Amino acid sequence: MEMPTPNPAILSRKDRIVARLQAVLPRDAVIHDEAETRAYECDALTAYRCPPLCAVLPASTDEVAAVLRVCHEEGVPVVPRGSGTSLAGGALPTADSVILGVARLNDVLEVDYDNRFIRVQSGRTNLSVTGAVEEDGFFYAPDPSSQLACAIAGNIAMNSGGAHCLKYGVTTNNLLGVRMVLMDGTVVDIGGAHLDAPGLDLLGVICGSEGQLGVVTEATLRILPKPEGARPVLMGFDSSEVAGACVADIIKAGVLPVAIEFMDRPCIRATEAFAHAGYPDCEALLIVEVEGSPAEIDEQLGLILQIARRHDPIELREAETEDEAKRIWLGRKSAFGAMGQINDYMCLDGTIPVSALPLVLRRIGEMSTEFGLDVGNVFHAGDGNMHPLILFDANKPGDLEKCEAFGAEILKLCVEVGGCLTGEHGVGIEKRDLMTTQFGPDDLEAQMRVKDVFDPDWLLNPAKVFPLAASEGRRARPAKAA
Repeated sequence: MEMPTPNPAILSRKDRIVARLQAVLPRDAVIHDEAETRAYECDALTAYRCPPLCAVLPASTDEVAAVLRVCHEEGVPVVPRGSGTSLAGGALPTADSVILGVARLNDVLEVDYDNRFIRVQSGRTNLSVTGAVEEDGFFYAPDPSSQLACAIAGNIAMNSGGAHCLKYGVTTNNLLGVRMVLMDGTVVDIGGAHLDAPGLDLLGVICGSEGQLGVVTEATLRILPKPEGARPVLMGFDSSEVAGACVADIIKAGVLPVAIEFMDRPCIRATEAFAHAGYPDCEALLIVEVEGSPAEIDEQLGLILQIARRHDPIELREAETEDEAKRIWLGRKSAFGAMGQINDYMCLDGTIPVSALPLVLRRIGEMSTEFGLDVGNVFHAGDGNMHPLILFDANKPGDLEKCEAFGAEILKLCVEVGGCLTGEHGVGIEKRDLMTTQFGPDDLEAQMRVKDVFDPDWLLNPAKVFPLAASEGRRARPAKAA
């Protein structure tokens, strides 16, 4: 039965916006009940929560464009959301914003093995991309720890990496093209299935832009043939600094493992209690994996083990079977969940030169004592992507603030030694006010001018990435100034 159209003049702002969104989407794709919007009040940075005005779940590029046109006309901020696994508050809404979730954009659109690419909708999960091609002997290389749940949209927004990024690179190295909708509803195609696009590298601007420039609805991704084989080796050391020095020496030797992962004693203990992987009792361990033919694997591991022995390891364990390889990786893959079993924690994401690993690990230990908070280290050591897990009690007054202050000092240290604030988690709200640690006023102005071009009214993903005063000032400008 056709229903009469309500009079916009007597509707509240929220009711009017919801009614306009319901006019361009299926009714079940607009979530506006206060209790139901609670599901979107935060992402994996759960320390901060704010229910949105409403949430929408479009299922096509056309529906995304229709939503953005409505929000643009109404002047409503939009927060793009993948699977909500962001650890930096990248999908945290504001009270006046519409969450635009891409969970229903999950189809495989095209697979081309001859040219080694797959085109998918951006809500598809990372692991399911490999799932779509693995029976034919291919895989998608970036493998964040949250790959079972995280969406390709979020991977592109944060330029996510993973354990195997040392050899295969992060998202930007495996992204060929995107279809993206701008805030006014304009649909643009950037890059494509070819190896390089003419003109400016706008794809490099989009990847890692944290939803500030547009909403990605489709992605063309590079897929690779599966390697002939792979084999990990586990190394135990009596200090984190020695383990860090071993990593630096492996990289210095010109060997390129597919992964070098680091865990320290707090993480080792937690994962052993949780996953029973059979890890040694030591201060730090490395998991180093190489791949290729059996001869290639033997040659690479031979050199790596030779380097490791110079650092007097407590244990060297080379996987001889598939089951042993899985057990070596079991604890590392379980680390974040295992740490969550023992305490609240904040997971950081600074990146440093590999040569600075010993110094930074020592300083983190010293700062742990200074702040009175324990910290566990588990990270992608091969490319220096640190993931310190600072333990705190969310129910203890002042503990969160102390944890954040500790985290800020770690990130400042990363910048001081020649690194940067983030590797794959993004800036979000977590690091926005630390941006001045790494960038000067002119650098930030140049970045904000890029956003001016794509989103002149600053309606996309508000209050993220840039220092809050600067972004709010940009948003408050008269339209002509923008």
